[in-house]
Amino acid sequence: MPARLLDGKALAEAEKRRIAERAGALRSAGRPVRLDAVLAHGGSDAASMVYADNQRKMCADLGIDYRLHELPVGCRAAEIAEQVERLNSDPNVHAVMVHMPLPAGVDAYGVQSLIAPEKDVEGVNPANIGNIVYGRVSLAPCTALAVLKMIDATGLELKGKFAVCVGASDIVGKPVAVMLMRREATVVSCTKFTEEITLLTRRADVLVAAAGSPGLIRRDWVREGAIVIDVGINRVTGADGKTRTVGDVAFDEVREVAGWITPVPGGVGPVTVVMLLDNVLASAERGGH
Repeated sequence: MPARLLDGKALAEAEKRRIAERAGALRSAGRPVRLDAVLAHGGSDAASMVYADNQRKMCADLGIDYRLHELPVGCRAAEIAEQVERLNSDPNVHAVMVHMPLPAGVDAYGVQSLIAPEKDVEGVNPANIGNIVYGRVSLAPCTALAVLKMIDATGLELKGKFAVCVGASDIVGKPVAVMLMRREATVVSCTKFTEEITLLTRRADVLVAAAGSPGLIRRDWVREGAIVIDVGINRVTGADGKTRTVGDVAFDEVREVAGWITPVPGGVGPVTVVMLLDNVLASAERGGH
């Protein structure tokens, strides 16, 4: 029997309703929710502008005030840092993010490290990523939160289960592995270069693919009935010359053996977007400063 589909769009819509209710409650209490985003123009930022505009529209729909702080083409790291510091010090700001990519030559890690941890709603400040290890209240990376949200949607009790994360990036693979450990799963973190990797993946109750390698996970990599979460977003050109978005999982093959599977697109992506807004609400509810 083909795997059951984990519909990220449906999960995201349900989460949006809860976010709107929470935002409405705060607004009624005289504490309107606000997201401040920094966009440093790099010269070819059409995609970033579209994303920022979509973000603004979604925030408006959910009762969140969205303020975009645009810096001009040619801006330097010092100017971006100055804008971030202004938002850090503003008592009326409780949620800050910086749109990527940054202009050429600007170190993203350095900029993200400047965001006040309590206002870092993307969870990219190293302090927030580090706090995940200790299980302290912090704002976790949005994609990692989305992965856990989708696993939870299956109803699986993670305690004692065997989980394998293929891919160990700083804001997805590593945080996901640690968050699964916090749930008392037995976790193996590996990469596409791990020797005899299929000996691990075939044992997994939960398999998270976040390697950035299109179609890496094949049918014979997957245990029958496993939960397969595909974080990959890869643009590939087919034999017909058309470009499409695919994941790290060979979807048509793997769905024949998995118990649950996420599609790409329409899986982890939509849930990641609302996890950002969930972090915005969490920051607002705590005061954000």
